[in-house]
Amino acid sequence: MVSATNPGTGAGSGPSDRLPGSTVMRYAAGSLGTGGFATLPGLVLVYYLTDSLGVTALAAGAIVTLAKVWDVLIDPLIGGLSDRTRQRTGSRRGPMLLGAIGLPIAFALTFAVPAGTPPALAALWVLIAFVLAATCFSLFQVPYIALPAELTSGYRERTRLLTWRVIVLTIAILLFGAGGPELRGLFPEHPLVGYLVMAIVAGLVLSAGMLVAARVAPRGAPMPAAPTAPRGRFGSGLLEHYREGLAALRESQPFRALLGTFVLQGLATGLMLAGAQFVARWILGDEGAVTLLFVALIAPALLVSPLWRILADRIGKERAFRLASVVFLLASVLLIGMTWAPGWWILAPVALAGAAYAGMQTLPMAMLPDVISHDRAGGADRAGIFGGVWTAGETTGMALGSTVLTIVLALTGYVESTAGVHVEQPGSAISGIALSFSFLPALLMLASLAVLARYRLREHDITATEEPA
Repeated sequence: MVSATNPGTGAGSGPSDRLPGSTVMRYAAGSLGTGGFATLPGLVLVYYLTDSLGVTALAAGAIVTLAKVWDVLIDPLIGGLSDRTRQRTGSRRGPMLLGAIGLPIAFALTFAVPAGTPPALAALWVLIAFVLAATCFSLFQVPYIALPAELTSGYRERTRLLTWRVIVLTIAILLFGAGGPELRGLFPEHPLVGYLVMAIVAGLVLSAGMLVAARVAPRGAPMPAAPTAPRGRFGSGLLEHYREGLAALRESQPFRALLGTFVLQGLATGLMLAGAQFVARWILGDEGAVTLLFVALIAPALLVSPLWRILADRIGKERAFRLASVVFLLASVLLIGMTWAPGWWILAPVALAGAAYAGMQTLPMAMLPDVISHDRAGGADRAGIFGGVWTAGETTGMALGSTVLTIVLALTGYVESTAGVHVEQPGSAISGIALSFSFLPALLMLASLAVLARYRLREHDITATEEPA
């Protein structure tokens, strides 16, 4: 039987080994970067474009979508290159360090558009800088996703590892989702300066977490190149990475089911994330209310994350994941009421969604290493490819959330503006914002539950593949 771990990984290399706490926490620190980069741009980038730079809603959506399309295209390539780097050097650390160093620079540039820049030029500036930031993020994120399958082969130990990662992730969402707008708000008379200060501070925190996590990447002896390693011309090598990604999807039914579920749920949460700033401004009547929305979301998540781990150990990861999804669906349905009765009561269903969100992050991420191990039992070693395709899918879901929001805003007559200019929104736009935050996510959650029903990998399937021959 092929081992599920990398020889020479150190602690956690055996199926029954318990990872040291230092390893768990260093790995979890990477979620300061992944959670922060997923949260802050999703929260403020569209709003920055439409309400500070004067870019139309459709154009803002196109910018976010194009940047994410680029991200989706390069993720499988980075996954393949990550596998090659591990084979050549014995570690995935190199790409992770490169991404951690480049991201804060590109992130600051994204929010550094000078005052008075024409909207078309401002849009181009943001697009180029955000594409660069997304590239740096992928260099870190793709190998980071592949690490749990190499750090430990224990079914329940992976849940422990990913539980702590999600605890830090929820802290990152609170830190960046609430703290970012607060930093921006320190400069009410100069909003563009506020955005730049926010981006510089956030970028440094992102980088710090990513640098810590990069050090946990196992180091081992270089490995013989896989038989499918790309050879020949550069272009043919790149295409080979895409072929490997498609092969992983085609050959692993559990991966297709898990990824499909995660993408649909990413679209639902991405839609709510992108809409939170608009809900705060136009439904609650206070731009600063976005901070309270994030506190309501994250405080319950921090409390219940360990409970999802306990529940998963008792009833199985997949059943606990289904329960978390149902709870999030219920919260989304309750939020539909804001269309007719806007008010601060929406903080209660947002808190319920936060409790569910902790499980929706912990459990699929703990299931992904199981899928990789199940695939590896057949003789393949393509954790990087799985990580690349997974990241591409996650990125697609989150990006489409912003895109769907901008389409709804455009269709319902949302009025964009530049910094310091007050506008009134039509009632149709307010209704569009409310439904984008509630009804549409509820539909997406229903679809995700249908896809999740096709995931049939269980604990005994994993433990059987982990047993030495």
